[in-house]
Amino acid sequence: MLNQLNIVIFECINAFAGRSSVLDQVARITAEYLPLIFAVWLVILWLKKEKIYKNIALLAGYSMLTDLSLNFMVTIFYFHPRPFMEDMGILLVQHAAETSFPSDHATLMLSIASTLVFFEQSCMQGIILFVLGLLGGLARVFCGLHFPLDIVGSILIATLSSICIFRIRTHLSCLNDPVIRFFDYSSRRIKAQLSRDHHVQ
Repeated sequence: MLNQLNIVIFECINAFAGRSSVLDQVARITAEYLPLIFAVWLVILWLKKEKIYKNIALLAGYSMLTDLSLNFMVTIFYFHPRPFMEDMGILLVQHAAETSFPSDHATLMLSIASTLVFFEQSCMQGIILFVLGLLGGLARVFCGLHFPLDIVGSILIATLSSICIFRIRTHLSCLNDPVIRFFDYSSRRIKAQLSRDHHVQ
């Protein structure tokens, strides 16, 4: 029953593929390159002066790595073919014939977004990124790369992992603090060196 519903919803979404070259192109770009925005956003958070943002960026990174590791574990014990492997739908983006559950792309985006949601300083950013992540997952279905339940699986894994990371955030300070101190120290050294070189010139 659940699998049948999964197929029906996939067919409803993927049915719009191939009807508009503009929509298809937007979907392709979204499906393939949207995760880059999330990576750039982590860099932006890291480069902010306040320590809290660096902590958030690191915690989001931990969540992402944890989730992708969990995805890998799932693929070892469970295989679900992608739609095009079962001659279903229209494929807009070429992809290797491998398991579809869960979606690594969606998991990466949603793990970062859901972590940001838990912090007051980045809550609104996290909500916006979470919506973008859902759109990215929808684009993967639209392009024929995933079934809807692949994205649902990513949502569950990302959310649960982010909750766990948030709950143990204080225990992770022993990892975060040295990294942040080293970065700040290195940044000051580099700025000082650049300043000296400028005066010499």
